[in-house]
Amino acid sequence: MPKAFITGITGQDGQHLAEFLHSKGYDVFGMVKGQNNPRMSALLEEMPFIEPVSGDLADLPSLVAALEFVQPDEIYNLGAISFVALSFTQPELTANVTGTGVLRMLEAIRMVGGTENNPMRFYQASSSEMFGKVRETPQTEQTPFHPRSPYGCAKVFGHDITVNYRESYGLYACSGILFNHEGPRRGLEFVTRKVTNAVARISLGLQHELVMGTLDAKRDWGYAGDYVKAMWMMLQQDEPSDFVIATGETHSVRDLVVRAFSEVGIDDWERYVRYDPKFMRPAEVDLLIGDPTKAREQLGWEPEVDFPTLISMMVQHDLALESAKAERARREA
Repeated sequence: MPKAFITGITGQDGQHLAEFLHSKGYDVFGMVKGQNNPRMSALLEEMPFIEPVSGDLADLPSLVAALEFVQPDEIYNLGAISFVALSFTQPELTANVTGTGVLRMLEAIRMVGGTENNPMRFYQASSSEMFGKVRETPQTEQTPFHPRSPYGCAKVFGHDITVNYRESYGLYACSGILFNHEGPRRGLEFVTRKVTNAVARISLGLQHELVMGTLDAKRDWGYAGDYVKAMWMMLQQDEPSDFVIATGETHSVRDLVVRAFSEVGIDDWERYVRYDPKFMRPAEVDLLIGDPTKAREQLGWEPEVDFPTLISMMVQHDLALESAKAERARREA
């Protein structure tokens, strides 16, 4: 059975990818930082097939030890300080984990064996945030980067060093430039889940308002479950390459809010939404929309879940989640 090693396995993408690879017959190893990690413990209850392996993207010896132990066929580097807003308050940490962490993983592969004699295949989770203040619309694999956050800058380094190690050492290393991808497993700090969870709570009478920053920013939103399939498809190609993964459609944050409220039958959504400037970024990214032509033509990848279905899926999940929590609280009262 092939073996896959995933960093960031407790995050949204890590969970989806672990499920997908397990369905493909892989032995799945997930890197965990620290002892008795509560998020990992919770994940193992849901996915007991995952084998946890100790490691830290900020510590090269631990990565070498992890790869020597697992001897994986495929490595998926999804670990990062992934919340853009946090990168402005902790830029050095973001650079060290999200940026230099990629270098450490590539160096560990080179030391343990990622060449023709032991061809470990490496996937780097690049991001549409690298495009930032976009130079052209839509964005392709050839669009120049202009990041607008420490997170975006760190991702650019991770992307470029992946290309460098591929060209310098012959590693099978590729990057997926993934545009925004969401789902019920998304953290509550991210705008899509923040909106769908708040809307669910408002409809249940558990919350009175949704506090937002800009409603004008536009994003290319897809479903995380579709996007992890593209990650795997990249590593099945004869030659490594980089791919934009996107839907090719854009929607504003306002579109997201309106559709989420509509899902629970609330049309006068403005009554419940309040603006707070603290949610504005120091440098905003106004518009992101990807061109997935290369992925469609070379990988045969297509997104399956459209925007309305995605938002409906997330709202319905949060309605069930918040209803269950409220019922437990009522019983315990």
